[in-house]
Amino acid sequence: MEEIVAMLLAVTTDLTLGEFPAPIHPVVWIGKVISLGLRFAPRRGRRAQLIYGMAIVIFSLALFALSAYFLLSYLHGISTWAYILAAAFLLKSTFSVRELRRAALRVKTLLDEGDLTKARDELRSLVSRDTSQLDEPYLVSATVESAAENVGDSFVAPLFYFLLLGVPGAVAYRVVNTFDAMIGYHGQYEYLGKFTARLDDVLNFIPARISALFIVLAAYLCKKDGKAAWRIMLRDGGKTESPNAGWPMSAAAGALGTRLEKVGHYQLGDPGNHLTPGMIASAVQLVSVVAIMWISLCFVSKAV
Repeated sequence: MEEIVAMLLAVTTDLTLGEFPAPIHPVVWIGKVISLGLRFAPRRGRRAQLIYGMAIVIFSLALFALSAYFLLSYLHGISTWAYILAAAFLLKSTFSVRELRRAALRVKTLLDEGDLTKARDELRSLVSRDTSQLDEPYLVSATVESAAENVGDSFVAPLFYFLLLGVPGAVAYRVVNTFDAMIGYHGQYEYLGKFTARLDDVLNFIPARISALFIVLAAYLCKKDGKAAWRIMLRDGGKTESPNAGWPMSAAAGALGTRLEKVGHYQLGDPGNHLTPGMIASAVQLVSVVAIMWISLCFVSKAV
């Protein structure tokens, strides 16, 4: 019952208040620890970078996940409500739905106003690709892709690990995912971030596919093309470099009857409906329904 109440408070906080201020946001603290660790990273040697990358990930996991575990264990023995409030605070910090919706709809509003420059700037909060030269259809595509992928990374996955391992499990997932966002890509940190990138792939394997299946279900509930969502998901889910990102994105492409594309990397779905700003609203609707279904399932799972 305590975990159910904590989860309810965490979800309510997200929907009403959004993100915590940076000075008290645990994910900001995680980012600062990662940045500090990068200062001492070896500049040369693939093996040295790989080993160092593994070490700082393991250290950060121990620091944050074990701290959450021991803090909650201590509070549980003192006060039930102190435990619930701390658990809700930590759990909320690992996921976000309101901010994902806000960022996507902000891009839509700017596109509706014809302000491509500001839309490109806003999109940077959602994607890591270069947005400076994207025209409207590709801005829409990137926003829809991000909404579909991030409902898994930012909501389904943290609560999945909460169900399995409690609040420390959700915190541990967010540590790995934050590492992946900061250094888990090709380029400067390729070998330093290789371990965390692979670990993030493993941790997101099941949540990404759950997200994709829920997008298919949401397509039926939202009167989109559920059959195409299922078909495109199975056909195009493996076309992205990431073993996970393509699944929810391709399901969204099928549901919306369009083709999503990152030039030079992948095409998901079939040509159909034009990529207009209104499609972002449709994607946000799908994501919102996925969030409702997933949190409902989480409550039921904790209750039985």
